[in-house]
This record gives sequence, structure tokens and C-alpha cells, in this order.
Amino acid sequence: MTLIAKLGGRLAREEDGAALVEYTVLLGILVVAVIASIALIGTWVSGQWDTLKTDLCAQDDTAAGCT
Repeated sequence: MTLIAKLGGRLAREEDGAALVEYTVLLGILVVAVIASIALIGTWVSGQWDTLKTDLCAQDDTAAGCT
């Protein structure tokens, strides 16, 4: 039996092992939520910058970045 299988079996039998698995799953869910939040906020911020650029270029089309 491999070392990983032995360790997994021992963790499954022990109460501390079950708690470790639960905390690992919880950490995974939190990491996914944080990454999704960063992606959504990044998309929103990008849209806000594009809107600002469009508005500024509408007022003065000779400004830097307006082509």
C-alpha cells in the first residue's frame, strides 16, 4: 500500500483528519469565491475606465489616447 493511501486511511479514521478535510474544502470554496470576486470587480473597473475615456474623448478628441 502506498504511503498516500495509508495516510488517507489514517486521516479518515481519526477525528482530526475529518476536521482537516472539512477545513480544506472550506478553504477551497473561499479561494474560488475570492478569485471570482476579483475577476468580476476587474471587469467592472475596466468598464468604468472605458466609460471615463469615452466621456473625456467626447469632450476633447485631441487628448492623449483618443484616436
